[in-house]
This record gives sequence, C-alpha cells and structure tokens, in this order.
Amino acid sequence: KLNYVLYLLKSMYVDSIKTDELTEKIIPRVLEELDPHSTYVPKDEVEMTNSDLEGSFSGIGVQFNIQNDTIMVVDVISGGPSEKVGILPGDRIIEVNDSSFVGKDINNNKVLKTLRGKKDTKVNVGIKRNSSKETLYFTITRGDIPVHSVDAQFIIETKTGKKIGFVRVNRFGESTYDEFITAMASLRSQGASAYIVDLRENSGGYMDQSIMMANEFLQRGDLIVYSEGRAYPRYEAVANGLGRFQREKLVVLIDNFSASASEIFAGAMQDNDRATIIGRRSFGKGLVQQQIPFSDGSAVRLTVARYYTPSGRCIQKPYKMGEQEDYEMELLERLQHGEYFSEDSVQIADTTKYYTKTGRVVRGGGGIMPDIFVGTDTTLYTAYFNRIVNNAYTYQFAYQYTDQHRTELSKYSDWQSLEKHLLKANWLPELIEFVKKKGIEPNPAQLEVSKPLLVRLVNAYIVRNILNDEGFFPLFERDDQITKRAVEELSK
Repeated sequence: KLNYVLYLLKSMYVDSIKTDELTEKIIPRVLEELDPHSTYVPKDEVEMTNSDLEGSFSGIGVQFNIQNDTIMVVDVISGGPSEKVGILPGDRIIEVNDSSFVGKDINNNKVLKTLRGKKDTKVNVGIKRNSSKETLYFTITRGDIPVHSVDAQFIIETKTGKKIGFVRVNRFGESTYDEFITAMASLRSQGASAYIVDLRENSGGYMDQSIMMANEFLQRGDLIVYSEGRAYPRYEAVANGLGRFQREKLVVLIDNFSASASEIFAGAMQDNDRATIIGRRSFGKGLVQQQIPFSDGSAVRLTVARYYTPSGRCIQKPYKMGEQEDYEMELLERLQHGEYFSEDSVQIADTTKYYTKTGRVVRGGGGIMPDIFVGTDTTLYTAYFNRIVNNAYTYQFAYQYTDQHRTELSKYSDWQSLEKHLLKANWLPELIEFVKKKGIEPNPAQLEVSKPLLVRLVNAYIVRNILNDEGFFPLFERDDQITKRAVEELSK
C-alpha cells in the first residue's frame, strides 16, 4: 500500500510533488512506531555518525569549545593539520572560507560539519589571537585525525604502596581494544597489581571490541554475552582462555550513562564473578542494531536482536513501542524518585532471580545493578554552586583563566606541580566576580560550603586546558567518591 500511495501521488496528484522529499519524512515516522533505538540516518549525517566509532576522521585537528558565540581552540592535536600551519591553543576561529563564523547560530554540529571534510581538501580560517591586533589567516589542509577511546591511564598508589592501574574508556570504537590492551600493558609494566576499568558515561559502540576486552579477564569457556532475535539466530561469545589478565583483582565503574557495549563488559565480569561492579545502575540498552545502507548514502539502523548477560539477564530496560518520549524521560524519573542518591530508591519491575557463576543472586529488569552502590554525594551542593555549574561557568572561567595565564601555566609539565601552583594562585575572587557579571550574586555562606568542590572542578579544568586528559583525570579522580570506593575495595 505504501508503495502504491507514492505511485499514485507521483502519477495522479493534482500538483507536482517531490516524492523523494516525502519519502525522507515517511521513513522516520514509520521507525518511530518501533523501539527507541531503530532510527533513520540521512545521507548527510551518516559520515558524521560513523566517524565517532571509526579509528579516524578527516578534519583540521583541534579541540574546541564555544564561548560567547565564538569558537575557542582549547588544544591543537600534535602533528595534526592545524599544528603544521601554526594554529595555537587560545586562538579564536572567527572566519571560515572568507565568511564570518561567529554568532548565536554557531553550535557544535555546525562547527563539525564545516571544519570536517574529505582528506586533502582545504579550508581557510581567520584567527583572532591575543598577541595580534590583526586577524590572522591560515589555509589548513584536512588530514586524518585519530579518534581515541582511552581517555587516560595512570597509577593510583595506596597508603600501603600497592599500585592500582586506572583506565578510562569513553567509547567502543574500531581501535578501542588495541588502545585498551596497550594501556593495560603499560600499567602492568609500571607495577600495577590490580585494575580499575572506568566505563562511566560510556554509551557503547561496537560489540566485538567489548567482547575482546572481556576475553582478557575470563577463563576458557566462560560465556561473555549472547544475543538473539526473531530472525537473528542465537550468537554466543565465549572466552578462549588466552586472556593476559585472568588473575588480577578488578573493579569496573558504571553509572546511569553506561550503555550497550559497556553493559556487555560489566555484565560479563559480574556474572562470571570476575570483578566487583561499583557505581550506579547502568542505562539499560540491550537492543542490537544493524546498519543497512540505502543506495543514496543514507541508512537505517534497525533493531534485530537483544543482548543477554551470561546469567540470562536481558540488558534492555522496559519500553513501549512508539513511545520514545517516555523512554527518553526514564533517566529523569530515576533522578526524581531518588535512585541516584540511594540504592533503596531503585525501582525495577523484574523480580526474577538470576545467578552468577558461583551462585550469587543478581538482578535483572534493565541495566546492570552494581555490586556496591555509591550514590551521588550532595553534601557540598548548594543553590549557588548548582547555578554556576549548570550554566557551565566553571568551564568557561577555567578557559578564560587559562587564556590569561597560558605562558605562566605552560611551564608546568605534570598535574601535581600545576595543581600546587593553582592552589596558591587564589583565583576564587576572580570566579566570584566572573559569575556576578553573568547574573549570579555572591552568597558567602553557600560558597563556603561548596568551595572544596568548586576549587576541585576549576583546577581540574585548568589542568585539562594545559595538560589534556592525561592531567585532568588523575586530579579529578583523586577525590571522586566512586573511585575512592574502588581503591578501598582493591586494597582489601
């Protein structure tokens, strides 16, 4: 009927109709009646969508943020196209291809679509630099920019001298396993005898990368995950026994944004009693999508199966066909009934008991429930603090401060010495004045309560602006409650 209606419109309708445009509107409407993860990807979005998981994409090689309707260069990728022509951290991109590129309509998607492009193509940019009164112009030849999955790796040394390796994985892309195993080998060579794998805010990606990671920790024959669907035959992933980290103690960190491939890894570790899972209940995305391309370059990502953990738990949280808005609001509902703060507030409909390899009972009903729940600590939160953070003023101030003191801050090559400098710098009055100009009046009593958290956040952001994630995460995680609980567990 659908094909016939389109034929009738094209051949008999009173006015001329662009049936191709009509089709572009129809397909998403059809998929909206299915599960929340079956989607249509238009031609102009396919490359952008895929590039996040691929090993690299073509671009100019900068990290940026948008402040005051202007693109601020936070960092320049070493050896990348922008570094080769002389772009510097702190530069502001105000023109692209001889046209103004500032204003309220500037957003991340527009910047990415404009600055990314095919390899070896050129883009002209106009730069405002603090040291120059004139606009500087550069022609950048786009090149391959690596997409990294491992944000950071570092050693946490306990009071007893034990060394714990910490690895943060932000996505499961084409290079994730290679990056991960390289990081683990490096940490082992530095003396690590136990490990923390941080999958918080990791929304997933390629299942095979998660399976290969899990294989490194499991014994031969251990089930990692299985999937099956109506027209999708059951597939089982089983450990081959060649993993290089089968004996070391392990903790996996998850939160409500850990999804899909992250949940596969965490579920495999939990059900095989291989690791302690710490944090909060994960997102609950257990639907398998297959991307099917169309001849015009667009694609449909169609759900074809469900994931199950080794104990038989379906990772997918409940949903109603065609009711995507309710599904998207589910995380907010968790917040409203207190799940982020108390384990007793977790509401799961599935009361079925599932059993791990050694017979421990684990819970299903959507997502992975941690073995050790650590709620959000709100003791340092105040209305003053929340307004500053929710408006991203900590981030904006950190960038402004870095920009004004870049020469001085760049003298420090490690986060420890840079943090010591920042603690002596007494920048807090500047932050108070900065947010006052933004409309947030000072509140000395609330500031006194939230001061430790504000100082930690801003110092960490300034360190990131100078030393990237390699400096940011060791500082940020040092005082993180979930990480501290993981260190406590591994120190037993």
